[in-house]
Amino acid sequence: MYLRAGLVSLGLLLVSRLLGLLRESAQAAAFGATGMGDAVIVMFTLPDLLVGVLASGALSYVLLPFWAQQDAYAVQRSQRQAACSVVIVGALLALLVWLMRSSVSRALAPGLQEDMATLGAASLAWSAVVLPLALLSALWTTRLQHERDAVGMYAGSLLVNLLLMAALALMAVMGAKAFSSATSVGVLGSFLVLAMLARLAWLYWRLPQQIALPASAPASGRATAGLPGPTIWLWAALSSGMLLLLPVVARSLASLAGEGALAYFNYAWKLIELPLVLAVQLVASLAFPAITRTAPASAERAKALELSFMLAWSLACAAVAVVGVFSLPLATLLFGWGRMGAEDLQVISQWGAAGVWSLLPQALIAVVLTVMAISQHMQVAVRAYAAGIATLAIVGWWGATQGLMSGLAVMYLLNIVLAGVAFLLLFSQRHSLRASMPVLPMLAPLVVCSGLVLSKPWLPEMGLAGSALLATVFGIVVMASALAASPLLRGAALHSRGNVRTSAAKNSAEATRLHD
Repeated sequence: MYLRAGLVSLGLLLVSRLLGLLRESAQAAAFGATGMGDAVIVMFTLPDLLVGVLASGALSYVLLPFWAQQDAYAVQRSQRQAACSVVIVGALLALLVWLMRSSVSRALAPGLQEDMATLGAASLAWSAVVLPLALLSALWTTRLQHERDAVGMYAGSLLVNLLLMAALALMAVMGAKAFSSATSVGVLGSFLVLAMLARLAWLYWRLPQQIALPASAPASGRATAGLPGPTIWLWAALSSGMLLLLPVVARSLASLAGEGALAYFNYAWKLIELPLVLAVQLVASLAFPAITRTAPASAERAKALELSFMLAWSLACAAVAVVGVFSLPLATLLFGWGRMGAEDLQVISQWGAAGVWSLLPQALIAVVLTVMAISQHMQVAVRAYAAGIATLAIVGWWGATQGLMSGLAVMYLLNIVLAGVAFLLLFSQRHSLRASMPVLPMLAPLVVCSGLVLSKPWLPEMGLAGSALLATVFGIVVMASALAASPLLRGAALHSRGNVRTSAAKNSAEATRLHD
């Protein structure tokens, strides 16, 4: 049941991410890699960024274990307390962002100049309006996660993406001359507010279907517990949110190259995000629960960790091979229409091909963080993230002032910083992971994917259909090398195949019995 629920959640998450990619595609078609495109990206991403850094991960880390120990009345009571808190915090943040919108715009998109800088500040006014709505949505989504309502959780994001895509498609169809820059910001800001209200309405509609609140508090007294203390919230927010800041800092550094550079980085990073979901979220959904059900230092824990490392690493290598070689066809497929020209696609392709190597350390980080969360060593992760962010910011700003930091260089710097974070986390957990790191088997998919990427200059030019076919072959070759090198991964694959066959045989037998 849990495996099926995980697959449903993963499927809905992938649909949400695909719609997000389509939204970015419509955005690129409407505005291209321009200052206006930078301003729109800042408007759309700031609410999600602040919610992700301050709330989404923290709400899950803190409330889900807390609610698991509470009865229905206590859960509902603490949810109302949390709702009041997030609305108040959201309102204060909204006021702060609105008052400091010019400074925030310069920090997020320093490449915007003069009129475009003013436009970027105006776009942040709309971001400020939706902040309380976004925070409340994150809380209600966490409650649905507690109730295992995957449809309720992810359908709200689908609704937001569909409404924003409608606004962007309108801009793309009518063309830049139909709207002034200020009017475009106003239209998109209005749709952003509408989308957030629609998501809230959907979540509000889903919650009563899952919650049956008792008429009065139970006599057990379990409902009297308040929310967890501020220290727990602080560490949860830091450990879950700081990793999200790394690409944000990198994007701001890339923006120093001038107007449109932020858009280039944003679109190139979108080439990486979907395989990141496949390489990390898939493992989180299917392999990580096995880790939590095993005893520390046991053979079962070591086996579960080895399988998680091997699966995450192999999928990341396959994604590197595909995106590293076929970044231009992917960029053309996603962004090659509207105002995006051939030169723009080349830039996005180059930056995406460079940044996709960050999937390798991110896959390792995802597995190590699970171990650290179980053992409650997240303070080490926070320190590693802080060191990575500081290094990225200091080296990036120094390089920018010396004229050495292009957008492509920022991508390479981000790869190095993420690799450093992964090394620090692995080193901190070296004793608990000593018997769980399949170093030699991991070399096989790495060598194969590196060889495939190096073959790129000798590949003939081909259309989208041919590229898609060859990309599929590349991914299969990398995964085949991982299966050949890892008996544990090969055994898990055969076991899953056997389970599928057994389930199909049982279903067939049951259907025959009913027919007879």
